[in-house]
Amino acid sequence: MRRSDREITKKPEIIEIVEKCDVCRLAFSENNIPYIVPMNYGYEYTDGKLTLYFHGAKEGRKHEIMRENPVACFEMDCSHKLIEADEAGDYTMEYESVTGIGHICLCTDKPDKINALKQLMRKYAKDKEFTFSDRVLESVTVYKLEVTEFTGKRLKKS
Repeated sequence: MRRSDREITKKPEIIEIVEKCDVCRLAFSENNIPYIVPMNYGYEYTDGKLTLYFHGAKEGRKHEIMRENPVACFEMDCSHKLIEADEAGDYTMEYESVTGIGHICLCTDKPDKINALKQLMRKYAKDKEFTFSDRVLESVTVYKLEVTEFTGKRLKKS
């Protein structure tokens, strides 16, 4: 990382950012051409391992690319605040971000799919418990990104 003064080295602090953000940009490569899509997500962080979960339709470009190349990158950011200055070149932006890479696959096993959907719902509907009918489980595709490396970065002036 070029700006080591902005690097977050403590994994629990990075996971706090993962919890704060509400959109994750998932990026793929198709024939050496990048493809990125913003997604809602859920996550688990257990024993130093980060897993991200996404849901979507049973078909489409993301689904096709993933089958051909299961390596994916991700990025999420939050805590944005413009820092004004007297000169344009001195303006900056506060932020927190997490980026990483991993291998993405479909969750096909029913218990895995239910767990992934619970993590997605926990992220956005914090204190509620959900069950998922067979109709829902059959209608949605669930993706699991097993993160192999990730980093955090922040700039806080205030």
